[in-house]
Amino acid sequence: MTGAALCAVLALIVASWLVRDIRAVDADQLWRYWAGFGEARPRAMPATSPLDVALLVVYAAATVAALRSSVAATVLVATGVITLAVRLPGLWGIGSHRMESVFSDDLRSRALICAFVALAAGIALFITAGAGRRPPADSYEQLPTRPGPGASVAAFLMLGAAGAVLIAWEIRQMVRYPEIYPEWYVGGDRVPHGVIDPPPGWGTAALALICLVAGASALFHAVHARPFGLVAAVLLLPGGVLGVVRVVHYDLLDHFGSLPTETQLTLLSWIFELLAALVVLIALAPRGFADVPGPYGPGPGPGYGPPEFGPPGYNPTPYPGQQQPPAPGYGYPQGGGYGYPQGGGFGPPPPPSQPPPGW
Repeated sequence: MTGAALCAVLALIVASWLVRDIRAVDADQLWRYWAGFGEARPRAMPATSPLDVALLVVYAAATVAALRSSVAATVLVATGVITLAVRLPGLWGIGSHRMESVFSDDLRSRALICAFVALAAGIALFITAGAGRRPPADSYEQLPTRPGPGASVAAFLMLGAAGAVLIAWEIRQMVRYPEIYPEWYVGGDRVPHGVIDPPPGWGTAALALICLVAGASALFHAVHARPFGLVAAVLLLPGGVLGVVRVVHYDLLDHFGSLPTETQLTLLSWIFELLAALVVLIALAPRGFADVPGPYGPGPGPGYGPPEFGPPGYNPTPYPGQQQPPAPGYGYPQGGGYGYPQGGGFGPPPPPSQPPPGW
């Protein structure tokens, strides 16, 4: 309940800023500005970016998952990580000279308060996730799940490649425009961005790191692979969707062959980001395999049916020199059942170890 309340607070903060931009900028102009259309002329400088729409989706999903998901703890950790990564630059960026010239004092004061609240909520999510970790109370409780083999491979390939593409473009930009560094990562007068958002380079580096971590976690079937992978996929969507929108708006595919090589690679990167995000969402959204044996999925313990699947049973193979204990009867505790001395249940009791005198 505490984790859900914290995620709801974060969602409310983002939603309030999106509403402010829709009212101050106009929804159509805000969309054109986000899409990068040259003809966009907003009445006021937007305080948000497409990243905030993705964060709103993440916070809303995390609120629901914190109440009913078997991986609620890892969902809270993933949400806390992305919150700290996105909101931390606001502590020093909101008071910069550029922000003072573009946004009013009242707006910057509210942005700074929201940054502190978001960071406090992100830290509280870590504490809540750690306090809420406990072993299952009984065998009927939903258990944490890991991605299956197919989903793990798909997530590893897509997220790993997406992270590599983002890093490659950052290196290319560093070589081509060295004059904008280090402002590209820490903020400055030459790098425009929303008052509540991180500098573009900071956001890209954080997303690339999350993609690589989530991809490696999926390869090893880690419990936190699904939450981190889904968060990374949702954060990849805005770049891919808006990139494809630009391609369609300017009919770039019709002249793809005549475009410069770097522009062609940019178009392909946008399309790949969208494809990678959709593949990861499809692969990791379904519930995976149970982390430990239980009634909800396969686990590492033996039981009825094929090995390592189904509910756990007694070990059918005793250690050398160990006598196999008799199985409890069907519906009766061991040592009872219609007067039998052991192994109660339907059917006759097991024979005594030695015949009685006189047999």
